Amino acid sequence: MKSREYRLFFIEEDRDTGEFHEVIEYIQEGEIERMKSLISRVMEKIRNLDFQDVSSYEQSVKEPFEAFVAEVIKQVAKVDPKVNITPREAIFRINRDVRFSKDKAPYKSRMSAVVAAGGRKDHSSGGIYFEMGPENVAFYGGQYMPEKDQLQGIREHIAANLGQFKKLRTAKAFVDRFEGIQGERNKVLPKEFKEAAAQEPLIANKQFYFLAELPPSTVTDPKLVQVLMDHYKAMKPINDFLAEGLRRV
Repeated sequence: MKSREYRLFFIEEDRDTGEFHEVIEYIQEGEIERMKSLISRVMEKIRNLDFQDVSSYEQSVKEPFEAFVAEVIKQVAKVDPKVNITPREAIFRINRDVRFSKDKAPYKSRMSAVVAAGGRKDHSSGGIYFEMGPENVAFYGGQYMPEKDQLQGIREHIAANLGQFKKLRTAKAFVDRFEGIQGERNKVLPKEFKEAAAQEPLIANKQFYFLAELPPSTVTDPKLVQVLMDHYKAMKPINDFLAEGLRRV
């Protein structure tokens, strides 16, 4: 006699989007008891977990941050009309991926978002990444991890526009707010860039990012949106320059 087949329904969260979807697993009749035992042990483990108290998260953290991001999007769109996104497309999940981490705390201690044309998944058009937590309020810009061909494009663009690049990175609005362009450097530089590197050592960078760190008390500043926008406007010329380099690919 053919054994019966049973279906198990699970609800699983997408780690990228935060949306939930249904997953179906099929098991044979002979596996029912083993599955019941496994589910029982899992439920017992869950009941004994020491979960963080997040009862005030929605009202005290999530909703105010979403409102702040919505206002940032509105203000950035006045400068860059290509930015037409929702807060949900900009904000990163607070859940941590603990699969390969020794720290098993389920939640991050800070909120973060990217306001750019493509939201948090946009790695090419610039924009501004910002985060707020108990250590600081921080604003980031530039190109953090360009692919090999993208890095080539950025370097070619710098080599072809050495004067413009220097002017942008030494502009008063930029140097007053950021700690300069940072990133790891190649010890061996392709020969076609060695002449340019003698004039502009930053061309050896593998990353081109910059950041500003402000005290955590800044989060309660009623002018926080304007503070962020001042940083955004100061970084935008360099963001645009690096994005042009990416388009050379």
